[in-house]
Amino acid sequence: MLMQHFLDDDFELKYPEAVSGIRSEEYYVNMMIAWYFATALAKQYEAVLPFIENRRLDVWTHNKVIQKARESYRITPEWKEYLNTLKIK
Repeated sequence: MLMQHFLDDDFELKYPEAVSGIRSEEYYVNMMIAWYFATALAKQYEAVLPFIENRRLDVWTHNKVIQKARESYRITPEWKEYLNTLKIK
């Protein structure tokens, strides 16, 4: 729902705020969070980037966001390069 309807004209920071607050041990929940943020980076890069820069997600999800964003054709090569520097070792 959020990815389909609230990443374009109806985008508000309260949506990634809410998603970044979700913590789960469930693989599919964490993958959903990663896909949400990777898509949000493609559509609302400037607004969503601080969530990655400030490490607002758990480590696995954080790195998965970066992986998925770097695989995306909607992310510029420059953004991909910068995102790669934000990976948590």
